[in-house]
Amino acid sequence: MSSPFCFLKQALGFLVLLTLSMLAMSQDAPRHDYKVIWDVAYTAPGWPQALQGDLYVPEGQGPFAAVLVVHGGSWQHGDKSDMAPICRDLARRGYVAFTVNYRLAPQYLYPAPILDLQVAVRWLHAHADEYHLDPAHTGAWGYSAGAHLVALLGTLHAGDALATPDTTLQAVVSGGTPADLRKWPHSPLVGIFLGKNGIEAPALYAEASPVVHVTTATPPFFLYHGTADTLVEPDQAMGMEAALKAAGVPVQLYWVNGHGHIYTALFPGKAVDEGLDFLDAHLKPVASMANGH
Repeated sequence: MSSPFCFLKQALGFLVLLTLSMLAMSQDAPRHDYKVIWDVAYTAPGWPQALQGDLYVPEGQGPFAAVLVVHGGSWQHGDKSDMAPICRDLARRGYVAFTVNYRLAPQYLYPAPILDLQVAVRWLHAHADEYHLDPAHTGAWGYSAGAHLVALLGTLHAGDALATPDTTLQAVVSGGTPADLRKWPHSPLVGIFLGKNGIEAPALYAEASPVVHVTTATPPFFLYHGTADTLVEPDQAMGMEAALKAAGVPVQLYWVNGHGHIYTALFPGKAVDEGLDFLDAHLKPVASMANGH
């Protein structure tokens, strides 16, 4: 990680939203109408920071799979609204999408955002009847720092200190994924997120690296990555793919040719559609598929 993930800072964030919104409007007619419930409080009173999410709910009786959607921003910046275009695409495809804010560094260090996302998954499960969800079909989608978080959430297993059986995921889509933080022991961004550098705390860097936690129990993964990414180098995606394949986990790696980290976020090409197709194959409830959802 050679320089900041600046694309989610304020000015460029507006450009991301504008560009991707225009791209979304140019696509084919949606398969599902949907509603958005804004600023849903998903943390209980007494949580270190009150956190909210926006819920995108397709019309119909379901059952719908749910996808937790997580923004990037160097673990220090960003907002749930950054992922609105992805959420719209998910809702049109027949998924309940929940894009959430989480605690940010440097005020809050790892594992704070992972704990937040686990609470968000529990909130979805607790409201399954209200929104016609199947709790046994819960996935996650993230980009950049958000991809790291969903990848880590998806790879935690029973032997890990942070693992909780009620927040297990059934599929993950992650783009521009920082999968192995051990490769950046001197990164100031990772140091701010973890509170130490990798020389001081190698075990912490390993613990926070999704690639370390991959097992045969890891859910299917769809990875997408720019071939010209110099912020999160392509070998991060290749290493994650190799670990998943070695464990026998279904994985697809989609390369966005010629794109860097920021450009892949702005112009993902067919990566989003390919990710949606992957979720259709690995996440949707059988009843939902039978009903054409």
